[in-house]
Amino acid sequence: MSPKEVLDYAKKHDAVMVDLKFMDFPGMWQHFQVPISELEEDSFEDGYGFDGSSIRGWQPIHASDMLVIPDPATAVMDPFTQYPTLSLICNIYDPITHEAYTRDPRNIARKCEAYIKSSGLADTAFIGPEAEFFIFDDVRFDTDAQHGFYYVDSIEGTWNTGRDEKPNLAYKPRHKEGYFPVAPTDKFNDIRTEMVLEMQKLGIAVEAQHHEVATAGQAEIDMRFAPLLKMSDQLMWFKYIIKNVAVKHGKTVTFMPKPVFGDNGSGMHTHSSLWKDGKPLFAGDQYGGLSEMAMHYMGGIIKHAKALCAFTNPTTNSYRRLVPGYEAPINIAYSSRNRSAALRIPMYSDSPKSKRMECRFPDPMANGYLAFSAIVMAGVDGIRNRIDPGEPLDKDIYGLSPEELKDVPNTPFSLEEALQSLADDHEFLLTGDVFTQDVIDTWIEYKTDAEVKPNRLRPTPHEFELYFDL
Repeated sequence: MSPKEVLDYAKKHDAVMVDLKFMDFPGMWQHFQVPISELEEDSFEDGYGFDGSSIRGWQPIHASDMLVIPDPATAVMDPFTQYPTLSLICNIYDPITHEAYTRDPRNIARKCEAYIKSSGLADTAFIGPEAEFFIFDDVRFDTDAQHGFYYVDSIEGTWNTGRDEKPNLAYKPRHKEGYFPVAPTDKFNDIRTEMVLEMQKLGIAVEAQHHEVATAGQAEIDMRFAPLLKMSDQLMWFKYIIKNVAVKHGKTVTFMPKPVFGDNGSGMHTHSSLWKDGKPLFAGDQYGGLSEMAMHYMGGIIKHAKALCAFTNPTTNSYRRLVPGYEAPINIAYSSRNRSAALRIPMYSDSPKSKRMECRFPDPMANGYLAFSAIVMAGVDGIRNRIDPGEPLDKDIYGLSPEELKDVPNTPFSLEEALQSLADDHEFLLTGDVFTQDVIDTWIEYKTDAEVKPNRLRPTPHEFELYFDL
């Protein structure tokens, strides 16, 4: 839409407020609202002022004034507000220089798309994430000097087979048996369908919804692939819709990779491919029906995988999932059909349009703007430098002996290791000024100070079980 078309659209839907949404650095939507009378055509150039020092990872207080400038192409009516509200996703600008803010994640995704086009290699990077999540009935947690605990519960939790529910009707999926029984064992089908319908109202194409492997309401909804920036926007709507529909039904949702011990965690398998002039570039006559370009793209991701994890698996909890035995692919290898490899070539169809690379180690805590951009930048680095991905590993990697695995690299074992890998390997991200050195340094500093160090300081309940009586 043009700015004028946005104003006409708002009038048609009787909008009384405008919701201005934008991304903070770690990956959460922030917003504020203005009356519809405050939205004019000039607003799409002049923007609105706000305090950038109050946003995580952004400005110091002595240089806090920033601008949000709405993107007219993102205009929709918010489906969850009581009063008709026009929603606009915004870009962040410096009010003095009027330059796009380098720490704005959406700006990084915009620069990534521009770089792909300017490179001449392709004009579109398509992204298709499969974000998993848990639907819970009750969540409690607290931590202080003398205590720390968490508690999650679900009507589906297999641990509740003996609970007096007056009556307990059973039908609770056992650990690793949630993929995917029908009702009444699957108790959240209608809620997931409502989530899908809300997404479709906003123009988000959905391919499927289903229960996932774990007990306790683990779920997956798959969006149809879209260009990188559009999909990054859609991922934020995806999370917003899922959380709000759940709350409407008295439920709550988490995208934490590992909220339940002893069962599968939530991943975000991310499919990507490059196209040019409307034609796919990843189909060819090499392994798995891929082109030479696609093979080199995989080579770049394999080379930079450890550094990528700082963006694709950006929390300490992410590394509770990246462990052997729970389907999370920790070994950095590629294969066709093989879900135990970190990089998989789906083989559902021979159509050139379906040829893509599936990166299986990311999780849904990732900031999509940063994670998708980083994946594509690693792949493009592989293409530009003709990086050989090596031989495929067409075996069940989980069943290989230590001797067979000794030469297969693995994902980091902790967020701290991932951040160090990013510190050591990030030149590929700086190409085309997509990421900047300031962004890399700030990401590492923020994650270290806000997450790594606080977690390092705190005892856990399991440590009491292990050590209290020694």
